[in-house]
Amino acid sequence: MGTSCSLLAIGRPHAELLEGERMVRGMAARFTRFSPGSELSQLNASAGEWRRVSGDLSAVLRAALDAYAMSMGLVNAAVLPSMLAIGYTRTLAEGPAVATLEQARPAPPLPEVLEVRDGEARVAAGAGIDLGGIAKGWMADRLAQVLGPSCVVNLGGDLRAMGAWPVGFGDTTLLLRDQGAATSSVRQRRWGELHHLIDPRTGLPAETGLEEVSAVAAGGLEAEVIAKTALLLGPHGAPAYCAAHALAWWLGGRGDG
Repeated sequence: MGTSCSLLAIGRPHAELLEGERMVRGMAARFTRFSPGSELSQLNASAGEWRRVSGDLSAVLRAALDAYAMSMGLVNAAVLPSMLAIGYTRTLAEGPAVATLEQARPAPPLPEVLEVRDGEARVAAGAGIDLGGIAKGWMADRLAQVLGPSCVVNLGGDLRAMGAWPVGFGDTTLLLRDQGAATSSVRQRRWGELHHLIDPRTGLPAETGLEEVSAVAAGGLEAEVIAKTALLLGPHGAPAYCAAHALAWWLGGRGDG
């Protein structure tokens, strides 16, 4: 997944934790855009046509459509063309490719380019889907539900706790109880003046006056959507949005730790 992940549980056999790791690795391999053989890459390669998809991918694609609605269009999985334009064509461990920013465009409305029905999905011709943080939040929620009480799943900053767990949050520590948390940031995954978080309104890396947002919500996916939306809204719109959607939040701008 190109990020640090952890899985902690109380009173669970070691074999269950290993199975949880296997589950995450398997889903990540299907949802990645960096492997041409992944289920998501095959869906993107079949743009313009209906394609059979697994139940898991169908669920994540539906989650992406829900995230688009919840974020007023700011969390838009249809940013793949812009990701490619900024040179994020492969994992950052391999290094970014040459950017072609002149090819970046505002992302189309997701419901206009992504359709999902029972066992099938279609991406519009010329469009492409990048599930990114949506997939991480969804997987964290899914694995936590499978493991049951007294566990915490952290997939690259998208976190879901079952039971009570202390979690670092901004510059303090909170006790999560059957809740999720997520951080959206432009401080990592940077190369030169570019970073990975695309503003779908411009098709370019976001420059909103906020550099990092953390949020607590009922689940990891919901927290991911809130944090990213708030970062894209910037310092003027983020507080009101977080007050309406988050259980707790932290906003970081330039100069904050």
